[in-house]
Amino acid sequence: MFELLEPICLVTFFADECNEALAALGHRAYWDGYFASRAAPLGRVPAQVVHAAFYNFADGEAARHIPSAWETIPPEASVAARERGSAASLRRILGAELAASPGLVRAADLTTKAATSAPTEGRVMYAGMRTLPVPADPVARLWHSATMLREHRGDGHIAALVGARIGGTEAHVLSALQMGVHPPESFGRIHHLPKQRLAAVMNGLRERGLVDADGRFTDAGRATKQRIEDLTDELAAAPYETLAPAELDELVAALEPITATLVAAGSR
Repeated sequence: MFELLEPICLVTFFADECNEALAALGHRAYWDGYFASRAAPLGRVPAQVVHAAFYNFADGEAARHIPSAWETIPPEASVAARERGSAASLRRILGAELAASPGLVRAADLTTKAATSAPTEGRVMYAGMRTLPVPADPVARLWHSATMLREHRGDGHIAALVGARIGGTEAHVLSALQMGVHPPESFGRIHHLPKQRLAAVMNGLRERGLVDADGRFTDAGRATKQRIEDLTDELAAAPYETLAPAELDELVAALEPITATLVAAGSR
């Protein structure tokens, strides 16, 4: 389900329409709009809370955007622009026929059924999304519900990382190594961090036996990463348990052509 739904969510970050909608509100840069719109369901919380909920940003990064991104643009406007722009991207990429198809409507209905069924306890970002109204438009509803499930999975992933004592920057290092990026400090999500900070992270992972002297996975590091991913999958299952087996099969079949079209376009 992650592989089927993730390309739907990625239009928010990869396609132009969402960024353009946020820029039209007055957000000056991509990250202003990102933090303002993604954190908006939490309410006007301080940067420390956003940092904790997002987990994988370096110290101080959230504070560069929160609360300043909300000072002249209400959070409600930002989250509405994110939905509006993301739905517009989906319509453009999918084309009029697929976007209006009975299969997409059914996919939106079943995804919404799953996304609105899971317990919210311990799921801060997911709980925030659950407070938002579910759109009536099927394309927007599909994006909204897929994004709810993404945040639900993300909350579980953070729980798995915390349990494994893997911090946010360390998580990026392990992901970079899993993707074959070497040195992992060159990974796009962390390469901009101060060299001293990155060196400290790498030294900590070496001391724990998770990476070797050359900055590559040890067997213990690879096993730790796999345990985190396995637990993330396990914790992400709850929303789908509300669907009957036949409904789950129907959802997979309905999503496959949608996802294939988005993957072919790179969700752009």
